[in-house]
Amino acid sequence: MIKRIIFFAVVVVVLAALGFFINNYFIEKNTINLSFSLISVYVFNVLASLLIYIAVEIVINYLPNETGYLYLGLMLVKFGVFIMLYQDSIFSETGLTKPEKVSILLPILTFLLVEAIGVSKLLNNR
Repeated sequence: MIKRIIFFAVVVVVLAALGFFINNYFIEKNTINLSFSLISVYVFNVLASLLIYIAVEIVINYLPNETGYLYLGLMLVKFGVFIMLYQDSIFSETGLTKPEKVSILLPILTFLLVEAIGVSKLLNNR
């Protein structure tokens, strides 16, 4: 269990660092000003992904048949918290520019894919 969590954490952190630096490079290269902090979006997604994976890793030992429902519920909570934290940027009167939309959706979709792969492997091994 600990080895899987550490492996998942390393993958998520490396992917976050790589994604952030690539994303930040294109934003700085094109001198785009974002209405939110890009690093905070990545940090939020890293922490949320780790918490979700650890929760699934713990619960699968006690309720293996209901762990998928836990994952779905935690995904909804993650999106809800994200929207609450970034509601000023997302729901602003001017709206988001195309680079801002990409800078928000890219980490969300990337970490969603990583979580889904990690949790599906975990569920399939049980």
